[in-house]
Amino acid sequence: MTTDYSSIIDKTATFVKETLKNAEGGHDWWHIYRVWNNAKLIAKTEQADLVTVELAALLHDIADSKFHNGDDKIGPVTAGEFLKSINVHGATIDHIQQIIRHMSFKSGFGDAGFNSIEMDIVQDADRLDAMGAIGIARTFSYGGFKGREIYNPEIKPKLDMTKEEYKNSTAPSINHFYEKLLLLKDKMNTATGKRLAGQRHDFMLAYLAQFYSEC
Repeated sequence: MTTDYSSIIDKTATFVKETLKNAEGGHDWWHIYRVWNNAKLIAKTEQADLVTVELAALLHDIADSKFHNGDDKIGPVTAGEFLKSINVHGATIDHIQQIIRHMSFKSGFGDAGFNSIEMDIVQDADRLDAMGAIGIARTFSYGGFKGREIYNPEIKPKLDMTKEEYKNSTAPSINHFYEKLLLLKDKMNTATGKRLAGQRHDFMLAYLAQFYSEC
């Protein structure tokens, strides 16, 4: 790791931590920190550009559209402006913006549009944080933030949503398990991601069984 590389990563981490200091608990600095660590772990078993992986992991939720009136462009733009300010190479910036633009679950509705091994790694890292014990905590944190019901047996999960329906859903938090979280295991890209996702998937199934038994 070169000094320049270390400096770029440190400056980016500091920028993200400051920018997200008041963020919703499921999309705050600690979410970024976990995704960053997941990405570095997965990258150990893949042939990828680590600079791109780390910067994309750190910046992937710098301006999440769900907190900016559904604006899908603000994230890549914010990331690009910051990276230019610390003199990151233009091609690397373009690659990171493409990753941020295409890696989210909702971006999977329709044609992928872009792919790279770096995106595969960061996407898996982010998806892992939506699964298991952490994923469960984040689901209810966001549901509470949005004022959603925890569970309503009269409102069934909708498994054939369009992208717009998914973005605008107000369904109970438990429905999110069926509409996203339990689908992630089969959408992982890397061998390490698939292995870790299997463990977290099983934990969510056990949680749901306990939840329904208590209901």
